[in-house]
Amino acid sequence: MRVKTFVDPVLEIAEITDRISKTPSRNKALLFENTGTDFPLLINSMGSEHRMCMALGVQQLDDVIKDIEDIFKKLSAPKSGIIEKLAMLPQLSKFASWMPKVVSCKGACQEVVMDKPDLSKLPILKCWPKDGGRFLTLPAIHTKDPNTGIRNIGMYRMQVFAPDTTAMHWHKHKVSAKHYNEYKKLDKRMPVAVALGGDPIFTYAATAPLPENVDEYMLAGFLRKKRVELVKCLTQPDIEVPADADFIIEGYVEPNEEMLWEGPFGDHTGYYSLPDWYPRFHVTAITHRKDAVYPATIVGIPPQEDAWLGKATERIFLTPMKMTMVPEIKDMNMPVEGVFHNLVIASINKEYAGQGQKVMNAMWGAGQMMFNKILVLADGNVGIDKYKELAQYVFSNLNPVTDVYFSQGPMDVLDHSCSKLGFGGKMCIDGTKKWEEEITEAQHAFSLSKEFTAVDIKKQFPEISSINIDLANEWNIPVLFVAMSKKREHHVRELHSQVCNLSGLTGIKMILYVEQSVDAKNIADVLWRFSNNLDPRRDHFYAGPDNNILGLDGTRKTKDLDSFDRPWPNIIVADDDTIAAVDKKWAEMNIGDLIISPSLKYKDQLYGKEAEVTA
Repeated sequence: MRVKTFVDPVLEIAEITDRISKTPSRNKALLFENTGTDFPLLINSMGSEHRMCMALGVQQLDDVIKDIEDIFKKLSAPKSGIIEKLAMLPQLSKFASWMPKVVSCKGACQEVVMDKPDLSKLPILKCWPKDGGRFLTLPAIHTKDPNTGIRNIGMYRMQVFAPDTTAMHWHKHKVSAKHYNEYKKLDKRMPVAVALGGDPIFTYAATAPLPENVDEYMLAGFLRKKRVELVKCLTQPDIEVPADADFIIEGYVEPNEEMLWEGPFGDHTGYYSLPDWYPRFHVTAITHRKDAVYPATIVGIPPQEDAWLGKATERIFLTPMKMTMVPEIKDMNMPVEGVFHNLVIASINKEYAGQGQKVMNAMWGAGQMMFNKILVLADGNVGIDKYKELAQYVFSNLNPVTDVYFSQGPMDVLDHSCSKLGFGGKMCIDGTKKWEEEITEAQHAFSLSKEFTAVDIKKQFPEISSINIDLANEWNIPVLFVAMSKKREHHVRELHSQVCNLSGLTGIKMILYVEQSVDAKNIADVLWRFSNNLDPRRDHFYAGPDNNILGLDGTRKTKDLDSFDRPWPNIIVADDDTIAAVDKKWAEMNIGDLIISPSLKYKDQLYGKEAEVTA
């Protein structure tokens, strides 16, 4: 949809996009033609399965799987004779045709060179009210290893601090951070270039979790079935960038220079990521196409556009995982409520006892799957995108004492639930059918006792604000969701012990606890808040007459009640002034009937007014 009315890149564009992207019947790409700059802004361009498929040039996301399987099979098939080996030559020639190529001429991305590089001339967004400033949100950042010259393209937000200065949000686990540390050891200036726009395959490739030494533009070439043409930067000639990008921002980082206090930023978790120190990027040139369109995205409470980038990754990287590390895996699903790493579901073709644990360990060692927090396993005959049937199957096979595994390891730096930054607990729920060697006691069909009602339990325990017994009562899934007001140390654990001793709770296997402001009836919101706030290893406990009902504490953690020493972030909502401004402007934008702001639903769940919770 084209929007010709002036819309402010500060907060207003994000609010409009949030409304559109969360309304399935109205979810379209948006082109804001009047941004107060010389450039239009395109957003939500990959915010649906159809548009993501268009970006990748396929009819369905699983079409890519077929291509990858075909390549793996041809490469791995035994070749005993000269004829079979010669038959591979056309395939190798095809591979070569996908490799990126540096061309000697200037690219379309260099048609216009700014006399003086000035980021304020671009319609850079401020997305949420407590963001630290304006951020580039779709930058493909190009760096090289100073020792090997191997290129990396990654996508990391960039906060603008001056017309020629930004921060580089390089997490310690990322390849660009490794390059930065290598330059620091050598005490050398680090050249960097940022590409914006162009073929959408560049944007996707920059987000893809590739092995460290695999060129993202080789993946782009494979997906597009043609090579990516690159040109040398004008002021940073050691870096090559896509010739047909819309904008190129060239510059450098001085590794030993004082860092910038970057953030906060409303992140893809639906919470703010809080400020920290990050490297300072100096802009030396900005070039662009004559008809350049500035690309952007917003992230926040799911679903957002990034959900479809994640879905593409889920489908594209299933086959390499299957054919190299986890051969028994049949399918994988990353529900949007799990914001990528927090919740992953996998189905496996199980052939022996203990295979679930084998898969668990393999997946937690597979690239960026090391950041996964909750892994759910089911058998290969189960549709893992049919959540009701999946939950019924998993819990029918689950002994919560013996079939839920707790571990710890590296976690995403954005995971605020960890007691230590980037290091925390993990949990695997093995819902596969158990072999004889794995069974310690028989699992029986479940039905919730009629003695147990939500009204009665809320009367008995006034700290419970809402309880969801529908999963147990209507679907025979032995799980309860409980929203509660936590008032003292060990309150959740104590409540769990008391609830589990109620006579009507026989057969319940798991209870999930969230804070009182969350509606326990809203499954999507419960899972989003729960999976963000839980450290499984720290926040689990068992209770009940047989000590076999698993409780999981997905409430906010504090220093006073939980001895939690890290800052806790707020959830992300638009401010009242922005909501009112967009409401007032809506009719003149000609984009259909007014859509009520999604933020209004979450206003009463805020912990206060700031990005960091202080009380």
